[in-house]
Amino acid sequence: MKQNKVIIIGGGSAGLACAIALREKGIQDILLLEKENELGGILNQCIHNGFGLHMYKKEYTGPMYAQHHIDRFMELQIPYIIDATVLDISEDKIVTVSEPNGIYSIQAEVIVLAMGARERTRGNIQIPGDRCVGVWTAGNAQKYLNMDGYLVGKRIFILGSGDIGLIMARRLSLAKAKVVGVAEIMPYSNGLTRNIVQCLHDFDIPLYLSHTITQIKGDGRVEGITLCQVDENRQPLFETAKNFEVDTVLLSVGLIPDNVLSEKAKVSLDLKTKGPIVDSELMTSTPGIFACGNVLHIHDLVDHVSMEGILVASSIIKYFEDNDSLDLIPVKSKGFLNYVLPQSINPKSDTVLLKYRVSKPMTKGILRIICNDQVLLKIPKVDLHPSEMQSFNLTKVILDKINSNVIVELSDE
Repeated sequence: MKQNKVIIIGGGSAGLACAIALREKGIQDILLLEKENELGGILNQCIHNGFGLHMYKKEYTGPMYAQHHIDRFMELQIPYIIDATVLDISEDKIVTVSEPNGIYSIQAEVIVLAMGARERTRGNIQIPGDRCVGVWTAGNAQKYLNMDGYLVGKRIFILGSGDIGLIMARRLSLAKAKVVGVAEIMPYSNGLTRNIVQCLHDFDIPLYLSHTITQIKGDGRVEGITLCQVDENRQPLFETAKNFEVDTVLLSVGLIPDNVLSEKAKVSLDLKTKGPIVDSELMTSTPGIFACGNVLHIHDLVDHVSMEGILVASSIIKYFEDNDSLDLIPVKSKGFLNYVLPQSINPKSDTVLLKYRVSKPMTKGILRIICNDQVLLKIPKVDLHPSEMQSFNLTKVILDKINSNVIVELSDE
């Protein structure tokens, strides 16, 4: 059986950043596996700019950002295989891979899960209506347009205000398609504010908040949709129905961490993030298996994805130096928080980066770190949105005071 010290599954921004950081830290025996026929991941189809501002203080397009990583990856001569589909991961870190040279197994000391995410489909959200051609996920439509030069429709309605959907509203408008509108079931948009302004307002595309599509109509091809307002329980108010003539529907209704392989490796998953449960070193419940990027939780910025890959590289170095099991301290969320990550703290950590998303828009709030009913840290927060990931550091001074379950609470006091 083949053997590798570290196997990284996924050649997007998380996997590339992790591989580069590991090699720069002196780890030589690395193998990166990528299922597509080129490195770069989803970035290759994101031809708009806005990438790299946080990490590099420069504004790249998606392919430029990916190429920046790929160039360094190639310079370091890190081994990789493309067209490599991982079929299975065992608890004892045996990776079964299918690639052009055959199917075989590799024994790893450490595995990094960096498989990214997949889009929710019409089947996931169960939109009623005719089963006709012309219903696309926004990401697939983006790939067809930006990489294959294929315009998926001429009159388009977008369901969901996720960032990919907003960006596609602009892209399709620039390609001379008519974007009739964007609907969002929540009373607020799930996209970044800059994308709402640049992709909708600048192109006079209406945004219907607290609305959803209740029917897709078409004989063979999409011919129209019915749009309804929803109540506070997100149930359609059919008396508010409006009909639109369109030939295409794009779904931008959220991403799901792609954790089929994580489940095969018996990695525990979080019900909120849909990704692995990890400690402050981003190690999963299966020792020696780490996770980073959108397979762990859905990010708003690619810079944060890359930073997680770099953090995992540092954690792997620590793991090789001392992989003794530790009594981890659970972290729980309370109040107006959707989730907090990591879900447990390694007591040996010098600092811990906590990330969180709020459950509703808030103009101001108070974030508290609580242990044994004692408030260890109190942070005022302003202008919070569910679409934007927030973070803060627990310093050594705070960590030394933590000896039991930690509660991260956000209130509107």
